[in-house]
Amino acid sequence: MSPEVQSRFQEPTPVAGWPPNHVDLHSHSDRSDGVLPPAELYRQMTQVGLEIAALADHDTLAGYRLLRDQIAIGALPLGPRLIAATEINSVADRTLIDLGIELEEGELHILGFGVDADDGAFEAKLDGQRNARQTRLLLMIERLRELGVPIDDQIAPALASDEAVGRPHVARAMVAAGHVDTVQHAFDEWIDRNGPAYVPRQGMRSREAIDAILAAGGIPVLAHYPAAPEQPTLIKLLMEWGVRGLEVYYRRFLPETIAQMAELATRLGLLATGGSDYHGDTMSYVEATTTTFVPREAGERLLAALTANGVPAA
Repeated sequence: MSPEVQSRFQEPTPVAGWPPNHVDLHSHSDRSDGVLPPAELYRQMTQVGLEIAALADHDTLAGYRLLRDQIAIGALPLGPRLIAATEINSVADRTLIDLGIELEEGELHILGFGVDADDGAFEAKLDGQRNARQTRLLLMIERLRELGVPIDDQIAPALASDEAVGRPHVARAMVAAGHVDTVQHAFDEWIDRNGPAYVPRQGMRSREAIDAILAAGGIPVLAHYPAAPEQPTLIKLLMEWGVRGLEVYYRRFLPETIAQMAELATRLGLLATGGSDYHGDTMSYVEATTTTFVPREAGERLLAALTANGVPAA
């Protein structure tokens, strides 16, 4: 990727007159690596006036199923229309490597919208993915221990839970143990790709993840990939594999990146999705909405595509 491509980790600065947001198609609860329980996240979405939302926890639909069932019995105040979704952090296929396509950490993150949350075969795939995540974290914890940065006590509750654990859990444990001041510091100094405790991801390859989403009746979308406009070979290949959308209105994208991504999606006939990618480590959900804007039309077009796919939102 050229040096001109922005980092997707760059925090935007709120500006006066930022329009109110009514669509968030990418957020995380504590069923994966977010901090808020699904019901609390949904309540906060309702409070800020969201109309269309997707809980896209990594490798699990448990949070979505919980919200779906609570909404159905009236246990939650009716808020945004909820879309079943999950995010799969896939490992680059050999095909991509052979093409010389440079990927951040050798991964592509694939969002699956409208997947059947009760599909047994898809759940088995996600279960395998969660197991691979836990194995990776255990190796990372062991490496930190060898480096004199133990987090065994602090990480134990996450490892014992049913959550889809990830590196944010390691980072939070490092903060709790007093080894670092912030989650971002843990990533920057220890567990990002060039960090001494980094362990490469295991799990589904990109094409396998796309196939699994399609088999579960979902729509695969490439998540937060700002280099897409300068990698036509990659995007063409992903479209051939079944990707039908790009995450265009990502909270951390600069305006010029959004413009380039929107032009690419329009030119290729891809759905343009977007969202906050909210986890909750550095700000409240209300604060995250001050720098998130996804046009209503993006949510409406996704809903229309889901209806056409025969998998309606909740």
